[in-house]
Amino acid sequence: MSRIYNFCAGPAALPLEALQEAQAHLVDYKGSGMSVMEMSHRGKEYDAIHNEAAANVRELMGLGDDYSVLFIQGGASLQFAMIPMNFLGQGQVADYVNSGSWSAAAVKQARIIGNANLAADTQKEIPTRMPSAAEMTWTPGAAYSHLTTNETIAGTQLKDIPETGSPLVADMSSDILSRPRDYARFSLVYAGAQKNLGPSGLALVVIRKDFAAKGSITLPTMLKYQTYIDDNSLYNTPPCFGIYMLCLTTRWMKKMGLPKLFAQNRDKAQLIYDAIDGGSGFYRGTAQKESRSDMNVTFRLPTEELETLFIKQASEAGMKQLKGHRSVGGIRASIYNAFPVAGVEALVSFMKDFEKRNG
Repeated sequence: MSRIYNFCAGPAALPLEALQEAQAHLVDYKGSGMSVMEMSHRGKEYDAIHNEAAANVRELMGLGDDYSVLFIQGGASLQFAMIPMNFLGQGQVADYVNSGSWSAAAVKQARIIGNANLAADTQKEIPTRMPSAAEMTWTPGAAYSHLTTNETIAGTQLKDIPETGSPLVADMSSDILSRPRDYARFSLVYAGAQKNLGPSGLALVVIRKDFAAKGSITLPTMLKYQTYIDDNSLYNTPPCFGIYMLCLTTRWMKKMGLPKLFAQNRDKAQLIYDAIDGGSGFYRGTAQKESRSDMNVTFRLPTEELETLFIKQASEAGMKQLKGHRSVGGIRASIYNAFPVAGVEALVSFMKDFEKRNG
């Protein structure tokens, strides 16, 4: 069976090297006589995997022991609620930048808990864009400020992180470790694993220990960040195989080197944007140029009928999951860290040929 080029927004393509290593040890992990899916999360074999995964993340982010690396089930969606439950107390306000569908989902959950102020709001703007720092209005003394660095549906990315004056929290589900960031500026970073880090069912949370210490002590045990810190994310049985795949993926990232990976991500995206911009107008990008994402390239064709044909013929050519999100339509090419350059080159070649035949 040959592998396709998988442009899915998540669960997304994983490094082939990581998949092959997992395959080789699927039945018998390093002579243990059992799979990672079968072994105890308290055993020495899994303990080594768990600790390496956390160490890899800390190293890749350039963070020290003042940060904890946590593995939490429930994906990023649970984090939308856990963050305000822990840090948005009575009489406090948290600032949120509403830049698209996923930041809007975070705002919705925060407002169930407490007072969530919109520091900026570009969610409904067409073409889609991220707000500029000049547009953002921050509340003095806010409990925290929340950003979504990449909107997978809109195809937009926040390239520069603003100064907020309060603890900075970011949903980086779709661009974590995909471009240079000063992670020490953040009090909490979270990401669903299924785009750049591993399979679904796992959220990575990286949190400053002093910030975590401010969390509510009246919450149920499993909703407190301090529980995960105190027990090294082993208070209950964690998603062991997902953490194992994250370990292999971060190992691959270290081996490849972040400078090379960052440059490759930029170049992959530019190839597609050049194909969009360099033609006769047959393809139309949906995001403003200064906000375009390196992870999710979104565009439209002249008609929905042509978009349907484009998706069908691309799939027949081995390029799948190019249909845009159901809420907006169009085409979306998700090209995360592990997506191969050859797949982008194949798409660009197909785009040019499709325009010749249908333009």
